[in-house]
Amino acid sequence: MDQVYNGGLDWAEWVLYAFFLFFFGLVVYLRREDRREGYPLEDDVSGRHEPLGGLLFTAQPKVFRLPHDSGTVSKPDSTRDTAELKARRTAPWAGSPLEPEGDPLQAGVGPGAYAQRAKTPDVMMHGAPRIVPLRVAEDFYLDTRDPDPRGMQVIGADNAVAGTITDVWVDRSEYLIRYLEMVLAGSDKRVLVPMPMAVIQRGRKRVKVNALLAAQFAGAPTLASYDQITRDEEERVCAFVGAGTLYATPARAEPWL
Repeated sequence: MDQVYNGGLDWAEWVLYAFFLFFFGLVVYLRREDRREGYPLEDDVSGRHEPLGGLLFTAQPKVFRLPHDSGTVSKPDSTRDTAELKARRTAPWAGSPLEPEGDPLQAGVGPGAYAQRAKTPDVMMHGAPRIVPLRVAEDFYLDTRDPDPRGMQVIGADNAVAGTITDVWVDRSEYLIRYLEMVLAGSDKRVLVPMPMAVIQRGRKRVKVNALLAAQFAGAPTLASYDQITRDEEERVCAFVGAGTLYATPARAEPWL
């Protein structure tokens, strides 16, 4: 059977070239789309804004309709993170580590870094807050085969009592425990501890949190409402406890070798 030619190129070559053209277009599209937030980049030393990269690497504004009649958002919109960086460079060259200034648990760097998210709660399909305490999610309960942490003391990394667990915050979409609510010892201040950072010690009937010393819980961020948590509050709560894994004691920030 005679081979079919088209202008000196057979169909296999046309298909190959079409694939190359499609793949190039896909790469350009993805590079434009992934630059809707966080750009332009800043020079690591001077803080000067880097070039956007031209038309092929610059996303055009697009309007996103938010669910539950929450309005619209246009990205990119030239806004930038306004959080103050409470840290200094340890050396003048690019890529040098940052060292926190002031209270390292609230400096917003390292394991304590966080993003500025919306000051609204994450919601379920029908608009109800997704993460709430059991006192609100009355149709949820703890499995009787698992220990109930409510009423247990919270013990810090120094084995001192930091407070007492008062409630459990559940994710009504994922059916998980997200946070433990505690009231600080000798105070009426209530703060949240991310569940992955806590260990419920069934035999000793207590909750161990190795990320922080007992006294450091007093600096944890509080919530605007104790019946729901916003996305921004989630970031700050997790960042504060996470920062303790490196900055709770000076020894943790030192090299191992």
